[in-house]
Amino acid sequence: MGPTFTFPTATDSLLGSGKWSAGPTVVALTMQGHWVYGALANQQWSYAGWGDKNVSALLIQPFVNYNLPHGWYLTSVPLITANWEANSDDRWTVPIGGGVGKIQKIGKLPVNFQLGAYWNVVKPDNGPDWQLRFQVQFLFPK
Repeated sequence: MGPTFTFPTATDSLLGSGKWSAGPTVVALTMQGHWVYGALANQQWSYAGWGDKNVSALLIQPFVNYNLPHGWYLTSVPLITANWEANSDDRWTVPIGGGVGKIQKIGKLPVNFQLGAYWNVVKPDNGPDWQLRFQVQFLFPK
């Protein structure tokens, strides 16, 4: 559990709300054999900024990984979102899909590479039909 923050760094109003936002976040996970699963959730509300769009946004990120040999894994990590400021018909984005990842050492530093594709089964009227996500994470173990 802890806080989450969004800072108004967008250079155009189409790219962000122009608002400072904050709220609570929580994550829970378990590892059972080759499986890792859990969820992350947070809610943010705007409290200051130059933009005229208020923010009240929910994010729910369930995740499941199946670990394979040699650092490879299969995964599904959809980003479910709700914009509480939008009309009820345009509020939710709910994707389904999955992908593949690999943890690879570069020198002594482990790096997580992940590629996934998700179809938005529920989306706002002007929202995309698909999401393609490529992720690179640098891991700093103890």
